[in-house]
Amino acid sequence: MRIYMQTGFMENKPPRYYQLILEKDLLGGWAVVREWGQQNAAGRIKREHFPDLEAAQSALTQIRDKQLARGYKVVFIQGQEHLT
Repeated sequence: MRIYMQTGFMENKPPRYYQLILEKDLLGGWAVVREWGQQNAAGRIKREHFPDLEAAQSALTQIRDKQLARGYKVVFIQGQEHLT
């Protein structure tokens, strides 16, 4: 699953993006990968591992809701089958 969010232009600054990816890892657990930064600039990546899908879904939902509260808007969602 992938959620891509973006802010609008603010004070002549390029928009910022925030991407969340929910993926199964090689050891049978799950990972939430966050990528964020300013458009057309180097961003940051953080990967968190979880023992099961439910824990990963919960973390992804909390992160998504926090970013929405900060003004990000969802641009697209791919693979909603894992979203609760």
